Amino acid sequence: MNEQLLQLMSRFKTIIHDDLSIEMKKYAEDHHVPIIQEQGLELMLQLLRIKNPSAILEIGTAIGYSSLMMARHLPHTKIVSIERDPVRYQEAVSYHERASIGNQVVLIEADALEIENNQLPILQYDVIFIDAAKAQYQKFFEKYEPLLKEDGMIISDNLIFHGHIFDNQQKQSRNLKQLVRKINRYNEWLAQHEGYDTLLLPIGDGVAISMKKNKEILKEHC
Repeated sequence: MNEQLLQLMSRFKTIIHDDLSIEMKKYAEDHHVPIIQEQGLELMLQLLRIKNPSAILEIGTAIGYSSLMMARHLPHTKIVSIERDPVRYQEAVSYHERASIGNQVVLIEADALEIENNQLPILQYDVIFIDAAKAQYQKFFEKYEPLLKEDGMIISDNLIFHGHIFDNQQKQSRNLKQLVRKINRYNEWLAQHEGYDTLLLPIGDGVAISMKKNKEILKEHC
């Protein structure tokens, strides 16, 4: 992407930051906490404005940055966010208390693959946002998509993985190779999924938007 195009795109900003969100971004950078990149957040929030969801399920809270930003920009939306790391969970709780968004966001400390779906405080979601352990994305998708409404959307972040999916794997460490293979398998699985129309956009660190296919259209092609 050339510099002129980047400069033009930078003029179109819809995110509202305050001292707290800026502090969270700085903390994430200083402590190497992976949070959604700014361009990816811009895309997601614009999609959510169009979708106007009543409920969002987030898999992977981290320090609570993305859930806070969703709550701030979608004041009528309820958000349930799951985080398994106790330190990250407590950081998110602390930030959210300072933001006074407890009436909008429910934070759950649990392993998203172990908690039962019926234990969640909301059982139907307009949007599911997956931003957790990349090697488990397909499992997250399959576990929680039964909670998605018929016209629902699943957003998966980090699918370009800093460009590593295009690297020469011979130069990658063993662990990195394994993770890249799993991300590539998830990308291929999403592309071939018969129940969803998915678009992968090279924005932020790679954002996939998966929309449930209309049942009537599926019947016609069966």
